[in-house]
Amino acid sequence: MTPVKCSDTAPDFQSLFGSPPATFADAPGRVNLIGEHTDYNGGFVLPTAIPQRCRVETAARSGQRVRAWSTVLHVGAGITEYDLGNETPGRGWLDYLQGVTRLLLSAGYALGGFDVRFDSQVPLGSGLSSSAAFTVSLMRALRKEFQLSLDDVAIAQFGQRVENEFVGARVGIMDPMAASLADEGTALFLDARSLEFERIELPAGADLVVIHSGVSHRLTHGDYNTRRHECERASAMLGVPQLRDLNMGDIPRIMWLPDPLNRRTRHVVTENERVLAAVQAIRQGDFHELGRLCYASHDSMRDDYEVSTAEIDLLVATAQTDAEVFGARLTGGGFGGSIVALAHPQTGRQVARRIAQTYAARSGQQPKVLVPSGYEIK
Repeated sequence: MTPVKCSDTAPDFQSLFGSPPATFADAPGRVNLIGEHTDYNGGFVLPTAIPQRCRVETAARSGQRVRAWSTVLHVGAGITEYDLGNETPGRGWLDYLQGVTRLLLSAGYALGGFDVRFDSQVPLGSGLSSSAAFTVSLMRALRKEFQLSLDDVAIAQFGQRVENEFVGARVGIMDPMAASLADEGTALFLDARSLEFERIELPAGADLVVIHSGVSHRLTHGDYNTRRHECERASAMLGVPQLRDLNMGDIPRIMWLPDPLNRRTRHVVTENERVLAAVQAIRQGDFHELGRLCYASHDSMRDDYEVSTAEIDLLVATAQTDAEVFGARLTGGGFGGSIVALAHPQTGRQVARRIAQTYAARSGQQPKVLVPSGYEIK
């Protein structure tokens, strides 16, 4: 694997640190086909990897000092440093790196000082798991650099803990599991409670389209964590360990909960059902049904879970008017970010162009087509 620069003006590893890198690793961003806000409720999700990746170069150094550079966030700035064992929250993007080393050290893994250069193609705040791609690619590099006994599931679990315990974003397990285990040719059908997973081949009967709205989000903001608190309150009031333990037969008593807990719970229960139905639709090649499920998922996220925005709703509505689109929905945690759409085969690029151009004219935002990759809006 060779490093890929985000910018021709960004310094390479040797220019930054005075010697070539010893280790290369990477991890993909992900798009979630369906199953939103279900993972931290013990439910089901169905992500797949996207072409955009976070790439990491590392080299061990003497002592305990870590020196870091990111092409995405650091061009024009100096190298950021800290000492192992002296990780301190509140340093922005560096918290994801500090969180990794803090937790690995606390778990007894032997680390030494190292230099690290990050180069991510996964846009920040896109709802495509840029942070999970970051932590997973870093741990893959450290696993090689320091010969750590870490399997792919353990890497994902550490990635979730970094965000929960060090960064302050109470994300579920889906994003790091997708970054660690997913690939572009399959959907990762994941039980977020047991961590059992199955890779389901994506048939050629539909083209995947992912468009970033131009509105970024930050999951450390209060709304995302509030949704988790609401789910925990609803679970306690209903007497179940997690909302995963409810099913469609529980909807009548769910609706007796005070608002908005009733609607939050209804979303989780119905979304879990939609994931299971989506898996069957993919197996059967029924993309019309899969599209219907996507639209139903978006409606539920907009109305019951209230994590959509006017811009995201406009993107989905624009997709819905396109005759070549089976279905579309908000993907990711919400409050901005991206949509995922399924288009008729061999039409994805044209569909993406039409949706993005119409959306840009109506919203004043600058969308970016991420899948199919390589398309720029003129």
